Amino acid sequence: MEIHNLNDIAAFVSSVNAGSFTAAAKQLGLTRSAVGKSIVRLEARLQVRLLNRTTRSLSMTDDGQVLYERCVGILQDLDDVESALAFRRSTPSGRLRMSLPVALGRLHVLHHIECCLKDWPSLSVDVTFSDRLVDLIDEGFDLAMRIGPPKEDSRLLTRTVAYQQMITCASPQYLVEHPAPQTPEELSAHECLHFVSGGRLLPWNFRVNGQPVAFTQGGRLQMDSAEALHHCAMAGLGIATLPSYVLSQELRSGKLVQLLSEHAEVAEPIRIIYPSKRHLSPKIRLFIDKLVDAWSPCPPWEQTQNYPDS
Repeated sequence: MEIHNLNDIAAFVSSVNAGSFTAAAKQLGLTRSAVGKSIVRLEARLQVRLLNRTTRSLSMTDDGQVLYERCVGILQDLDDVESALAFRRSTPSGRLRMSLPVALGRLHVLHHIECCLKDWPSLSVDVTFSDRLVDLIDEGFDLAMRIGPPKEDSRLLTRTVAYQQMITCASPQYLVEHPAPQTPEELSAHECLHFVSGGRLLPWNFRVNGQPVAFTQGGRLQMDSAEALHHCAMAGLGIATLPSYVLSQELRSGKLVQLLSEHAEVAEPIRIIYPSKRHLSPKIRLFIDKLVDAWSPCPPWEQTQNYPDS
């Protein structure tokens, strides 16, 4: 069948459904004259009259009724084929390479990856758990998760999926032996468990009278693992400042107690970054969309907002 034959059939079916050449032309994005010529061409080819035309309406002849019933099914089959091919294009497949922060990735993104692998059998995932800022383009990653405000890079796009709230806390056991600090300055009298990245102690950021204050006095124990610091805080070894997604369960249960909440720094965005491409592959687009849906209106670790405070 030549392509114009199919176009003529589509014009015929649309005219019957719409009730006029004018309405069919609007649906098809054609002129009324073009639709009329399609019907005339189809009738000439089949050598039958398909429509009875008046100035006000259209009605099918017996031959037109037979053709209409057959053509509706044919056009529906074509739509089904097109939908099937579109589904193949929109179904994630191939290998998805990503870089995730260690604690956030293991505690909360890993479950999302497991769900994606179950839903999309043609997808493979290669995950690097690292707190290092990878170069997506040079290192060949499809996406990465980062925390903090975006940095200008025309090669990358970014989408915020949640927020990270840093929380200062200690165990009830520790607070029995050490009175809770009431200001960030009082932390200097405590055992403070600090996170170290790249050999550098990361500061704890607070706000006092609306002004930013950074505390950097390290204690006897420093680590490059948020989960290890969490364990040590639970054991009563000192005060730690860690993301809410690491602490949420223990804060809710009272096994850890939040400190200095009135001085807490503003939450920072958790972002997915990915290469800027004209046609984003389904594996990247749908993975991000699925994560946003799973973490909306708030991520699982933030479903209870209020924690016990000292």
